[in-house]
Amino acid sequence: MSTATRPRPKPARLSPADVVRTGGSGLRSRPMRVFLSALGIAIGIAAMIGVVGISTSSQEELDRKMAALGTNLLTAAPGQSFSGSAAHLPDEAVEMVGAVEGVESVSAIGKTAAKVYRNDHVPKEVTGGIGVYAARTDLPGTVGVDVVDGRWLNAATSRYPAVVLGARAAEQLGVHASGPDTQVWLGDRWFTVVGLLAPNELAPELDSAALVGWPAAEQELDFDGFATTVYARADEPSVTDVQEVLGATANPENPNEVNVSRPSDALAAKQATDDALSGLLLGLGAVALLVGGVGVANTMVISVLERRAEIGLRRSLGATRGQIRTQFLCESLLLSALGGLGGVALGIAVTAGYAGYQGWPTVVPLWAMAGGVAATLVIGGLAGFYPAVRAARLPPTEALAAA
Repeated sequence: MSTATRPRPKPARLSPADVVRTGGSGLRSRPMRVFLSALGIAIGIAAMIGVVGISTSSQEELDRKMAALGTNLLTAAPGQSFSGSAAHLPDEAVEMVGAVEGVESVSAIGKTAAKVYRNDHVPKEVTGGIGVYAARTDLPGTVGVDVVDGRWLNAATSRYPAVVLGARAAEQLGVHASGPDTQVWLGDRWFTVVGLLAPNELAPELDSAALVGWPAAEQELDFDGFATTVYARADEPSVTDVQEVLGATANPENPNEVNVSRPSDALAAKQATDDALSGLLLGLGAVALLVGGVGVANTMVISVLERRAEIGLRRSLGATRGQIRTQFLCESLLLSALGGLGGVALGIAVTAGYAGYQGWPTVVPLWAMAGGVAATLVIGGLAGFYPAVRAARLPPTEALAAA
């Protein structure tokens, strides 16, 4: 057979395993540069995973609190009259609200003019912002208040100088335990601390409150008997309907003087604010990821310049342009994948650490982890495309001569 008719040899085909092995060898020859380039990608992915994970963990904690506290608590409080003076709810407000269809339970507190101090030697102007309120005995069941020490007011103690302190009020007064020997100076006389409350996010006003029985407040503190906050716990399906009629029910003559609110809405609004901040931080993470991609591109361009002899030798031995292009593109993808996997692991660790510190459940969505790795592969492909094409276009003789 003559040379003219002899078939040209086909170039050797590279299996996917060979491509990965060849691309990996290029990374192993420059470990420090590879580490620094992958670190840039990892920081961007870790920032994005951390922001998403912390935001999701915060939302999970909020959902857990909502489930425990309930979203069906409504409050009615007096606002201002038409003339601008302070309004007040009628004496029958609690009973009228309790008669509304869909209301499961109702209770109330009323603010008094009294002040509370740790002892009778504290100057009267140093109140610490603690308010003294008259409270009904059924308040814990409606609001969901937890007593962490001692007990709540009952039919007996509500008629005598006994007080229950909110969490912040107890801290400010330096009271750490209840009992017959623990007393505070309240309304120019001694009151015995019979209970301490846990913090309550649905009714934060109770955290800075000293709560005394309704009859005791009227007898000892010149309380006028008007409720300043009415709490109503409604059936879940009836919450909206009850909220619409609560103002008119609490004060039929002047419904416009009643402020109706749903405490759980404040928690939801806070979460919305956190989500807006998370969006900003997510954008910063994306910028960091882009910077990491630029670092990968820079690494690959330098790699092509340094390895011209290798490229020329492989071309001389029969490697096609497509195989050279595939090799360098694979190197870029492997480099980005290393950074992406490291960033996902770092982001999970940051989320777990912060959530553990806050006492939240650790939640990192699967889509965030998968999206993080996918994003790095896209960045790696874009960053490595030009260097890979440039390496494939190097003529073998020019590459060997330049080396």
